[in-house]
Amino acid sequence: MRWSGFGTRLVLSMALVVLTGGVAAWLVAQAVGPGQFRSHMDAAEREPGTVTEHAREAFVEAGALTVAAALGASVLVSLVLAVVLSRRVAGSLDGMATVSAQVAAGRFGERVAAPRLGSEFDELAGAINGMAERLGHDEEMRHRLMADVSHELRTPVATISGYLDAIEDGVQDLNPATTQMLRAQAARLTRLAEDLSAVGAAQSGGLPLDLRVVAPAQLVELAARAARPQYAARQVRLFAHVEHGVPAVAADRDRFGQILGNLLENALRHTPRGGEVRLTAQRYRHEVRFVVSDSGEGIPPEHLPYVFERFYRVDAARDRGHGGSGIGLAIVRSLVVAHGGTVTAHSRGAGQGAAFVVGLPPAPSRRRSPVPMR
Repeated sequence: MRWSGFGTRLVLSMALVVLTGGVAAWLVAQAVGPGQFRSHMDAAEREPGTVTEHAREAFVEAGALTVAAALGASVLVSLVLAVVLSRRVAGSLDGMATVSAQVAAGRFGERVAAPRLGSEFDELAGAINGMAERLGHDEEMRHRLMADVSHELRTPVATISGYLDAIEDGVQDLNPATTQMLRAQAARLTRLAEDLSAVGAAQSGGLPLDLRVVAPAQLVELAARAARPQYAARQVRLFAHVEHGVPAVAADRDRFGQILGNLLENALRHTPRGGEVRLTAQRYRHEVRFVVSDSGEGIPPEHLPYVFERFYRVDAARDRGHGGSGIGLAIVRSLVVAHGGTVTAHSRGAGQGAAFVVGLPPAPSRRRSPVPMR
């Protein structure tokens, strides 16, 4: 039982009722008993031979008055406590029900005041407030998702439509440059559709994984090798390092390569020329951590909890200019969760760089040996 809980308060209320009854009985016994006994003793002196009878009557009357007073005081205190507690409990429950109904109706700004009836009620109020805040955030993200999807579709569709109209009107020739432009816009639409499909499949648990025991050095080397041409073109330095003794992990090599690839692409997008990005693997306590850190733009603290949301952008206009679809980090989180791991983002603020940490449990020793490099 929690000392600050509602159950404790009920027990204390019952103890107060019992204590009130006992104190009332003692006070009545002290006030009434001697007077009743003295009265009957005086009557016995006037009526010889009835001392025993008067003593018995004095005891019965004093006892009856004492019990009646004790019961009356206990009942009165019980009623008062019951009324006070019932009103407070009913008021708190009514408030929670009202706020829950408001939230269900789509008004996510409503909040429950702390009932202060015990830790259980406070936790329930906190859970309702947390649910309202989360639903409000999800609703905001839904509106943003619709707007961003519309924007991401509108630009390539408008470009393709404009070029086709120009070709039909004879203003634009269907030359290799025009074909390349149309293919680039079609590829952008295809990438967006594939990204959305990957996020949906991973979040719904419908994405099959071919889990094998793999050495972290293999995963890091493959990811770094695939990313180096892009980094060289942008004149950004890429360092890869695996600490000694890092245990193997159970991972789908292709999907985990997609995780590291998306993180490296995101780091490159936000790191200026001359900057650097580090991809490392290390053992930390009971997990293997893959860390992608950069010396780039950084992330303001208020944005850190939301960077893995679909289409969430710290700076919408700037990120669209970088060419990302806006769901690369959402794919990362979904794939990491599908692997049974965790992913977190860290940054000391704007201009201070950022680090993304993927944690996976070590592979059980009974699994087969790590697969060789291909």
